[in-house]
Formats: sequence, C-alpha cells, structure tokens
Amino acid sequence: MFRVNKYIPLKDLEVYGLARKMSSIAWGIYEELSWQDKKIMGDQFIESTDSVGSNIAEGYRRYHYLDKIKYYTSRASLSESFAHWLELLYERKKASKTNMIL
Repeated sequence: MFRVNKYIPLKDLEVYGLARKMSSIAWGIYEELSWQDKKIMGDQFIESTDSVGSNIAEGYRRYHYLDKIKYYTSRASLSESFAHWLELLYERKKASKTNMIL
C-alpha cells in the first residue's frame, strides 16, 4: 500500500522561510562589519541567527514529542539574535534600523 506523506515540505513552511530570510539579512549586516567587530559581536550574531532555521529544520524531522525541544531552542536563538545582538549592533552604530526590518 502506498502511503502519501501528509507533511508540508520544510521549504514550504512560512516560519522556516522567515528564518531563512532573517539569516540572509543578518549575513548582509555581518559582511559589512570589520574583522574586530565580527569577532566581538558578529560571529555570535550570525551563529544565533542561523541557529533559528537550523533548529526548526531539525525539530521538524524529529518524531518523538520530546525532540520538539528544538522549537524552544529556535525561539531562544531568535531572541538572542534580535533582542540582544542586533540591538547591540544598532546601539553601537554597526547596523541601521533599516537592517532590522523583515
């Protein structure tokens, strides 16, 4: 018997698409930073931003309910990226408010 997959493909999930867009925006900010700024703030900013989408992807293919913890990790990474690092980059005039808009 042929079983049809009833899951939405990961690439079609709106939340995953938004996470990928955030990573793209974050990369644009990161590329403009000096080497020193990348080491002080940028590396952690880009890692936490990229972690949002990667944790969504990882949690999406897990099948045990306890594995869904990746979604909480993803939410925490989102907070770290945008509530902390991006605000800090803005405060230090390393990014503009226009960079913060999705």
